Amino acid sequence: MTNESISRIRDSYGENQIIDGEYEAELSAKCVNGVFVGAKAGNICAFRGIPYAKPPVGELRWKAPVPVESSDTVVEAYYNGKTPIQEEWTTEQASYYPQSEDCLYLNIWKNLSDNTPDKPVMVFFHGGSYGWGGTADPMYDGKSFVSKQSDIILVTVGYRVGIMGFVDLSYFEGGEQFPDSPNLGILDQIEALRWIKNNIRGFGGNPDNVTIFGESAGGGSVSLLPIIPKAKGLFNRVIAESGSVALTFSKEECREFSMRLMLESKAKSMNELMLLSEEDLKRINENLNEYNNFPQRDGRIIPLDPYLAYEKGKTADIDILIGTNSEEMNYWIGEIGGIIPFRFSIPIKFENDIKKLPSADKKRIIRFLDSMKGHKMWRIARFYDEIMFRLPAVEQATLHHRNGGRAYMYYWTVPSSLPKRMACHAVELSYVFGNLEETIYTGEIADEALSDTVIQMWTNFARTGNPSTDDLIWEPYTEQKRATMVISREPNIKYDVLSGRRRLLSPLLRHMINPSYATLDYNVPFVRKAIAKSAFLVAGIAGAAWLTAKYIKNKG
Repeated sequence: MTNESISRIRDSYGENQIIDGEYEAELSAKCVNGVFVGAKAGNICAFRGIPYAKPPVGELRWKAPVPVESSDTVVEAYYNGKTPIQEEWTTEQASYYPQSEDCLYLNIWKNLSDNTPDKPVMVFFHGGSYGWGGTADPMYDGKSFVSKQSDIILVTVGYRVGIMGFVDLSYFEGGEQFPDSPNLGILDQIEALRWIKNNIRGFGGNPDNVTIFGESAGGGSVSLLPIIPKAKGLFNRVIAESGSVALTFSKEECREFSMRLMLESKAKSMNELMLLSEEDLKRINENLNEYNNFPQRDGRIIPLDPYLAYEKGKTADIDILIGTNSEEMNYWIGEIGGIIPFRFSIPIKFENDIKKLPSADKKRIIRFLDSMKGHKMWRIARFYDEIMFRLPAVEQATLHHRNGGRAYMYYWTVPSSLPKRMACHAVELSYVFGNLEETIYTGEIADEALSDTVIQMWTNFARTGNPSTDDLIWEPYTEQKRATMVISREPNIKYDVLSGRRRLLSPLLRHMINPSYATLDYNVPFVRKAIAKSAFLVAGIAGAAWLTAKYIKNKG
């Protein structure tokens, strides 16, 4: 990301003000908490920075979101709300926008040239490993999307992440008063959907035809929301991109983050934590952001076994479109600093994950690796593509269909042009939003014709529950045929994609292998071998130096 891009994002900041005088009624919408006036660009009106809950500050810090209060005040909706607290990160463009605890805002785009009543509503939840992201990211700007699909109302939602949105505070004295803290970001999303249900008609949207969609953590979120009773009735359809219920942690996996917060903050009680300033929290977060939690399977908000909720038919009343990319893990080549760190880190993660598995499951994994070609790091990467991304998505679709729900599956294979990235995690985003100039994942301007096709699929699904287009018939996913739309340069339906991998590795899903790395043990064979090899190399170099010195001395 260039300094120019960072400056452009920072310079876009502004604060919405109360309007005392006249305003254009065509650009306004009456909501329960005020009249919001958007900004027009061509035929598109954007409403930015609309609050959907009270600011989660002061006594509301680490509490479930509280509904907004009624108001008739007329307010500008020109600027994005602030980004949630997070570390600045080059692939998370919203992280360079001003940050705050006060971050519960959403944006809405509508096409003024289309007067279709009761427009379908699409609500996007951003990704970012539940520790990054925000609505100020230009990747998620909705202008192009609603320009191409004029009858769609598009909404993007900000929610708490990292230490403000997903931290288990039960380990602190007084933590029992903050029981929702491990899943606050998910509760924020529910409150946003509740606000949308009550107010979207003022923007021309149909509150009874709402599709939620998201990528990565957003894909995980929209996979979880259908199995949370509080979210029932707030949406009709789900599009999950590269995210599933597998992107969750157990309570034990969440403990490390809590302990690190205790250490960094030097606080032992909630009273001490509540006294920290926002600047304190930002500083603490700098050292903690890489240890973020995912939503916790707490048994209160999120079931201890999310797959079981799908299996019991809890999602049968909604339509689901879900899929993953063919080389998801290659995204992290850039995130961790290049191919060399990737080559050395992925085996450490792998050996940590498999050492606790039963021997029969280890044998399955070895059979998988032996069936693959190439360097071991690529074979391990393809294992994680399957176990953390594709197979959980397949399982969700299968269980959903088995219990009467309608499901569609895709498999993205269009590659990035960035070195070694292939069809990596997040590569589809610029295609989905039609923001082709956003090349942070694609590496080059995306194929506009393919982008138009993908947008048509996504919006057709939002309209009717069927993503087929005039040119492409997309069959529903069933356990018998497993029809999958392979999104290549020329999308086409295939059946039971990578069936051998599915049959071999699906039994491992019960282990809920996820991206948790906060407690990695470095006492694993790969590290021991590397140390031994390094020691041998150092000894060899020292020996060569000694012999060289001796030779020079003797020659002298």
